[in-house]
Amino acid sequence: MNAMDNKVVKNAALTQQTTPPQTLRDNVHQSMTSYFKQLDGQPVTDVYQMVLSEIEAPLFESVMNYTKDNQTKASELLGLNRGTLRKKLKQYGLL
Repeated sequence: MNAMDNKVVKNAALTQQTTPPQTLRDNVHQSMTSYFKQLDGQPVTDVYQMVLSEIEAPLFESVMNYTKDNQTKASELLGLNRGTLRKKLKQYGLL
């Protein structure tokens, strides 16, 4: 690696260290802005449902991993009753 490559790597490392972490809200905003730009004026419907399904599946998967598949703990963590949790897990093929 030459001196220029070293400088680029160091700058990249510094950028990663000084960039504040993005919040979930920031990520959703950025993703939706990108999504609407890609539409380029094309009509779209059911955006709310699309976003929910895109967020819920990984949310439930992460929570179930965190609770080691304990549905009682997962439902408490999420603030859902256990029946609703089971319904959602089935909906996303996680049960």
